[in-house]
Parts: sequence; C-alpha cells; structure tokens
Amino acid sequence: MGWELPERFESAHGTVRWASFGQGDPVVLMHGTPFSSYVWRDVAAALSSRYRVFVWDMPGYGQSEKRDGQNVSLAAQQEVFAELLQHWGLREPAVIAHDFGGAVALRTALLSGARYQRLMLVDAVSVRPWGSEFFRLVHDNSEVFAALPPLLHEALVRRYIATAAHRELRSDVLDELVAPWLGEAGQPAFYRQIGQADERYTREVEDRYSELDCPVLIAWGDQDQWLPADRAEQLAERIPRADLTWIDQSGHLVQEDNPAQLTALITEFLAR
Repeated sequence: MGWELPERFESAHGTVRWASFGQGDPVVLMHGTPFSSYVWRDVAAALSSRYRVFVWDMPGYGQSEKRDGQNVSLAAQQEVFAELLQHWGLREPAVIAHDFGGAVALRTALLSGARYQRLMLVDAVSVRPWGSEFFRLVHDNSEVFAALPPLLHEALVRRYIATAAHRELRSDVLDELVAPWLGEAGQPAFYRQIGQADERYTREVEDRYSELDCPVLIAWGDQDQWLPADRAEQLAERIPRADLTWIDQSGHLVQEDNPAQLTALITEFLAR
C-alpha cells in the first residue's frame, strides 16, 4: 500500500513514527487498537487538500517502536500525545479519534490540559464496559496467548481483526492490518497492548466528559459489534452539547466499511 511514516519522535515510551500531509489548519487523526494510522490513509489523503493532517502510530503499534517491558497503556499514550502536540507546535488542533484513540484524546484534554479546536469521537473507547469477549479473554490470559506458535497466532489475529468490519475486508487491506503484529517483535506486542488495557483509565475521566469546552461530534458504526450502540448513546449523554450521528452499514472499523460517509462527516464537521 506504500503507507510510510517517515518522521520520528523520541517519546518517553519509545520511538514514535509520524507524518503530516497538506497545508492549512491542523487536524490530528488518531487510531485505536489493534490498528495503526494505516486505517486513516484514505481520509488523510482527502483532508490534505484543505488541511495539514497529522498521523502517528502509538508506541507499541504499527511502525512505532515495540519492545519488551514497554508501557503502552492508555496513560502512557496520553503522555506521548501531549508530548507530540508540543513537538508539533499545535496549540489547538482539530482531533479525530477512533477507538482507543478516543480515550487517549479525552484523557489528554481532561488530564493533560490539551485544548482542541474541535473533537470528533469515532466508535470511541470511552464508556465502560469496553472490549469484546475475545479482548477480555486475552487480557486475562495474555501470557498464555503470547506463547502460541506463530502460525496459530497469525490465524487468530487475522480472524479477530476481520470481525471489526461489517463488510468483508479486502485481502490486501487485511494483510496490512495484520502485518505489524507478526514476527519476534509484533507477536508479543499484540498481547502486551491487550494485557495493559485497563478500564480504570476511562473510569478516571468518565465523570468529567461534560467539562469538554469545544464542539464534539460522536460518530458510530450502526453495526458495531465491538462497541455497541448503547455506548454511543451513553457517551452522548455525558457530553451534553455533543452531536451523535450514525454511519450506515458500518461495524467498528468504519474507515474500511464506509470511508465515503465518514470523510463527508469529518469534512462537514471541520467546516462548521
């Protein structure tokens, strides 16, 4: 696919790979788990004609550093995002955040004091409980799963990622999504990030969502099986001024299921 992040930033939790495209007001795209900035490739290309778009892979994900003993928790990613905003010189960017990226963006605003021009939360990890049954099973037995033979591990990851989409993923796209989790560094990294997932990181901020003082749009796949519709409705209740909209015929991985509607929603939201 040729998706490359040429820039490097040495964060407190490992080397971060990132890139920026286009010119104009800054927009930061944030990925979730078990994904990377690759899921934003089409949206980033569309937005770059009007905005300066920043993408990055969280430590432990995608093209960024993966290492034994690495802290890849939501608290660590919050710290890294705050560092990146300072490194990029962004005082008040627009932020579009998917899945875990939503929790990171929320924590960075409410606990690190970051300010956003506007915030769009896309199928965001935000309201407990979160995580599929498989996710919770691996979380409770991460060391056992990490010892799987590589071929079984690859089959498991491939099937798991495929369930994030409502439509069948193209084989080449699925290959790209799975690739970062393979090999000597990738396999333990996959179980490390699940093992460190903890609902206390959203519990710490859930009661503060009403403090957000920028325009907020919540967008959700209407067929999301990972984070069902009631999570979107609960999140909207906690952010009284937020708008909630549904993305048609889309599962959790809305960037692949319905990139056209998602891009249209983002473009409209940014232009308001």
